[in-house]
Amino acid sequence: MKHSYLHRGGEVPLLGVTIPEHFASIVARFGDREAVVSLPQNRRLSYAGLKEESDRLACGLVSIGIKRGDRVGIWATNNIEWLLLQIATTRIGAVLVNINPAYRSKELAYAIERSDLSAIFTIPAFRKSDYVTMLVELIPELKAMPANRLTSSQFPDLKRVVLYEPSSPENTGHPYSGFTTWQEVITAADSINSGQLDAITATLDIDDPINIQYTSGTTGFPKAVILTHHNILNNAWCSALAMHFTECDRLAIPVPFYHCFGMVLANLLCLSVGACAVIPCEHFDAGLVLKAIDQEHCTALHGVPTMFIAELEHPQFKSFNLSSLRTGIMAGAPCPPVLMRRVIEEMHCSEILIGYGQTEASPLTHLTRREDNFERRIETVGSNLPHQEVKVIDTQNGATQPINTVGEICFRGYHIMKGYFGDKEATAAAIDAAGWLHSGDLGLMDADGYLRITGRLKEMIIRGGENIYPREIEDVIYSHPKVAEVAVFGIPDDYYGEEIAAWIELHDGQTLNENELREFCRERLAHFKVPHHIRFVDAFPVTITGKLQKFRMREIMMESLE
Repeated sequence: MKHSYLHRGGEVPLLGVTIPEHFASIVARFGDREAVVSLPQNRRLSYAGLKEESDRLACGLVSIGIKRGDRVGIWATNNIEWLLLQIATTRIGAVLVNINPAYRSKELAYAIERSDLSAIFTIPAFRKSDYVTMLVELIPELKAMPANRLTSSQFPDLKRVVLYEPSSPENTGHPYSGFTTWQEVITAADSINSGQLDAITATLDIDDPINIQYTSGTTGFPKAVILTHHNILNNAWCSALAMHFTECDRLAIPVPFYHCFGMVLANLLCLSVGACAVIPCEHFDAGLVLKAIDQEHCTALHGVPTMFIAELEHPQFKSFNLSSLRTGIMAGAPCPPVLMRRVIEEMHCSEILIGYGQTEASPLTHLTRREDNFERRIETVGSNLPHQEVKVIDTQNGATQPINTVGEICFRGYHIMKGYFGDKEATAAAIDAAGWLHSGDLGLMDADGYLRITGRLKEMIIRGGENIYPREIEDVIYSHPKVAEVAVFGIPDDYYGEEIAAWIELHDGQTLNENELREFCRERLAHFKVPHHIRFVDAFPVTITGKLQKFRMREIMMESLE
């Protein structure tokens, strides 16, 4: 009997260097080639220019007191400064902490506190989110304290809050005395020379933590995933090789940098081979993405399924020349075969691939290949990347399942996270004694190692590529004085993959309507976490022991929406 286990070796060995070491080798080879193009900022940098600016930022970080191992947060939309900080922190061994731009005050406070941030870089505002106001509410000391002596009673580790305006980072003003500006960090670089910077880089190790990404679990608040140089550099590089990516490729990046998809599989993937990263927009806009592909002759496009749908359905879709497209990755949510066919045929993206993985795995574990037959390319998530192991196990006893038998998918290899920051218990629950990361996803493996995803053990909701856990939303709704009980779950949606549904029981004699509840949620949650479907009920389906039966609620809700 053949078991559902596959280890893929590799034609080339893993990279045994740190990110700055590898980046320096790419710059030496491709210094004159374009490294990044930011259309919203009207800026372009060659690889030589990218290294010069990121090195200067790294010197500035050292000068203002950032040390190896310190956590540095970035709370911003996609822009060149985000990429510069990503590179600069790896140069000095600081740990970049990615913060979702959609976070509200409560979520931001959790991220700052949970990862013990020493500094946070932020833009002033985006759309309806006023980041400066939220920060001042959380850190009132920003109003009066000098920037170089900032201390916070709520966040004792936080010493710097750096503000920059993407349209003119060198001219960002001081709204309050406690903020440091981008230009002040750059000016501070004068006190650090290149020899000192090189000496710091020489002390770094490939297994040093270099990034913290927040990811949702089934209960509680987001967990802080610790990733190393070795984790993410090799994941990006192996993904680039699988895509046949070279220095001649140009990748349009509509996915957010704060997410592993953007930071690792887009930014770092380009930097790993000398390709060009094209930023079409600060935040996803289908028309701007199509314009960028046309204008910059992009050869590749990443995105979650909802992004591809929005691009295909854009009113001016046919007016854009997309003939330069060759490849890209669709991931982050189930990828419908019909959508894959449309991307291949209508967007001329003949080698588009489906990817699968999770943040705890750096993130990519599986990818289809351009050499695969059409059925496998549109109906599976492919096989695991080189130098990785995968198996499918029985959810009851942990035994490896026979092929074509559904079970929980587990991963092992260089790409597995170091753990959850400050949470040994959660780390032990996710990674077993043999080093296997338990994904919580259900799937089956065929005789050739190709994987089909069939569902999830976890209650996590994946809406448009965003991982959402019900518990956080439930906690917010439950805090409403009129709410007696709440259950949040996901239901299938043709556009987002899943939508958020909430069943709510009110206290006796209370009244509340859907709009009032949504407004209550909007003030406390990121927009994508606000329930789309709301039902007020008198009782919930429960088990004999009184546990809520969300699967039954899901069935009832789906029936009512048919």
